[in-house]
Amino acid sequence: MRAQIEKLNELLSSKKRISITTHTNPDGDAIGSSFALYHFLIKLNHEVTVITPNRHPDFLDWVPGIKNLEIYDEYPDKCKKILSDSDLLFTLDFNDLKRASNLSCAIDEFNGKIVMIDHHQNPDGYSDIEISEPDITSTSEMIYKFIELSDKIHVIDKNIATCIYLGMMTDTGSFQYRGVNDSTHKIISSLLSFGIDNNKIYNSVYNSNEISKLKLLSIALKNLELIVEKKTAIMFLNQADLIKNNHRKGDSEGIVNYGLSLKGIHFSVIFIEDENEKNKFKISFRSKEDFPCNEFAFKFFNGGGHLNAAGGLYKGNLNSAIEYFKKSLNEF
Repeated sequence: MRAQIEKLNELLSSKKRISITTHTNPDGDAIGSSFALYHFLIKLNHEVTVITPNRHPDFLDWVPGIKNLEIYDEYPDKCKKILSDSDLLFTLDFNDLKRASNLSCAIDEFNGKIVMIDHHQNPDGYSDIEISEPDITSTSEMIYKFIELSDKIHVIDKNIATCIYLGMMTDTGSFQYRGVNDSTHKIISSLLSFGIDNNKIYNSVYNSNEISKLKLLSIALKNLELIVEKKTAIMFLNQADLIKNNHRKGDSEGIVNYGLSLKGIHFSVIFIEDENEKNKFKISFRSKEDFPCNEFAFKFFNGGGHLNAAGGLYKGNLNSAIEYFKKSLNEF
């Protein structure tokens, strides 16, 4: 990691026009890492723009700097122009261009240097500088380590610390996932010293729900099925559920974790049908202890992620999706 950071700092030694982007459907770590880096690079006197493939959930609207965000799906021509004028492009929290959806073509055509900073396994190798650390719990934590190894901790301010804390909090399940260690908590202690309001950050993300989210939670729990002998919980939300309850981006986030709250359950899955495409399901997996969600998602659902948190896709009707899941679970 240190050698790659030295190469990166050589690129940053003179003023650059820089774009930062992340994966489609950006979550707390994607937004947190992007805007932490955004504020840091601005303080180093660079010209910086954050571009996301599509819109983030409303509960992230408070993030410092997010009013300056450019959204590719809404203004593709403007975003392409920003990219074409940039000297340097950071891609954060993904390591395969497919994860950038429609923005991936523009990234593929980018003529400047590309820097990837990510913590997922098996990077695709598209970048000029690849900073990949699968053992680190979040990309936001990697941004902190990048700043630290660059001997620029003194540059961190409340905005940067707030963004890093957001990403670390959300990608560790509020610091409960495996991989959280003494180093993680030392970084959190450092971030708190910059005067961040950790209580406000938590409440803004987890305690500012619309009624639509609670209605969808109630439906998912009503659909709950347990496979006790496999220590597994299954939930689902179909297209009609989403439309009837005025689903908004982010409403289904975190529902899968409720399965793990049951005694004796070590693996939880939720199937969520695409609101705009029938028989296309986004799948979220969560686990406890050593059950490898990422391996299961990769082998059976064209997905991936981390040991205890992963995602995948399935095309077909709901019954076939669940039956295929059960069959795959037996095989795995």
